[in-house]
Amino acid sequence: MAFDESLAERIRKRLGGRSGVIEKKMFGGLAFLVRGNMCVGVHRDSMIVRLAPDDTDDALTKPHVRIFDLSGRPMKGWLLVDAPGLNTDARLQKWIDVAFKYAGSLPAKK
Repeated sequence: MAFDESLAERIRKRLGGRSGVIEKKMFGGLAFLVRGNMCVGVHRDSMIVRLAPDDTDDALTKPHVRIFDLSGRPMKGWLLVDAPGLNTDARLQKWIDVAFKYAGSLPAKK
């Protein structure tokens, strides 16, 4: 499955230089992991955002945000932000910062 390479590059630029970040193909797209924990990713033309589960309901009130669900069993803390919600660098950065903070708070995976 194809994913938006330009969105991946925009994310890559904003995560570049941060410690512990790696890229991995996942979910039919591309994921950026922090110390082995999913942070953000690209699924088709949307950005996957991982955030604190308790912040899910509030985040879903934002425009262009929906639950990320590939399995039919949605989990709190996993969202998709559609392209219109990422149309400025500031909007993209906001979601990256939220996800990076949460992923960075989790224990490192081996």
